[in-house]
Amino acid sequence: MIFVPLSFVAALLLVILLVAALRARETSGGNTAFLVLVALCAVQSVVVGLRWGYHVEAARYVQPILAAGLPPLVLFSFRTLLQRDDTQGGATRWLHALPPLVMTAIVLFAPAFIDAALVVLFVGYAIAVLHLGRSGPDALVEARLDSAVAAHRALIIAAVALCLSALFDLGVLLAFEKWQGENAAVIASNANLLGLFFIGLTAFVASRAHPSTPTQTNPPEPSPSEQDREVLDQVQRLLIDQKLYRDDNLTLSRLARRAGVPARQISGAINRLAGKNVSQYINDVRISEACRLLRDTDMSVTSAMLDAGFQTKSNFNREFRRVTTLSPASWREQNRRRAANAA
Repeated sequence: MIFVPLSFVAALLLVILLVAALRARETSGGNTAFLVLVALCAVQSVVVGLRWGYHVEAARYVQPILAAGLPPLVLFSFRTLLQRDDTQGGATRWLHALPPLVMTAIVLFAPAFIDAALVVLFVGYAIAVLHLGRSGPDALVEARLDSAVAAHRALIIAAVALCLSALFDLGVLLAFEKWQGENAAVIASNANLLGLFFIGLTAFVASRAHPSTPTQTNPPEPSPSEQDREVLDQVQRLLIDQKLYRDDNLTLSRLARRAGVPARQISGAINRLAGKNVSQYINDVRISEACRLLRDTDMSVTSAMLDAGFQTKSNFNREFRRVTTLSPASWREQNRRRAANAA
């Protein structure tokens, strides 16, 4: 029987995700950085399978170098969903290219420190990724609003996956220290199956947030409640009067451009006056329109979903239940029953 390492199975699943993301990119766009991240996870899975499944000697030198490039790419990918002002790092941004170079030197001259260096690298970047999402979904101003919450959740899971990979690297290190590498293959395979697959999966989810073209905006100054009300009124006019909620690719950045107000000022006004993040606020407007369509017309649930500005049934159903506590079909049936009883 042909032996197939678990890491090859993970690689196959990641390739399927990559193909699905590339197909979606043709119609709705996508984030290249996240696609590269999924591809790197797939390649890394194959290399791990070659090293630990088939004991290919050359793979032991390639694997840690590829692994060192993974955390910086995770950080860079999620930074593309931030406002452009927050992604400009000047000369310091090139420092993130150093980990693979440093790891190459470690592989060549100090291989005993490979696993320890990977543990430090993965944990350090996990903390940096979590720091990006400290302000919640509204921090991802370049993410499509109906996917901002999912992208933020993916960010958290990606950081946890980096920590999980660091934990398994520590396990490999201990396996060599205490058991002469006896269990290293099993630990490494499991690490690949869980850590890399979760990173690739979250990259796939975040790539579908479809960031728009980055734009330059100025940082806002603290605004009193009157200015908050003016900003919120302006946003409502755009959403209701101009039906901007129907734009299924609407992002906070795009909304800010249309309103002529900095993205952070819009986010702050909605947070303070509505007690919600921007994604929830926009989706509330969309759900309100979907309810009107379901109540007053005979169009299908899917047509109402698309007309209200949602792209996927999963997001629509989740947000509909958040607002109404019912599924769209149940809500329509209940309201029609009430109308019939009233008549």
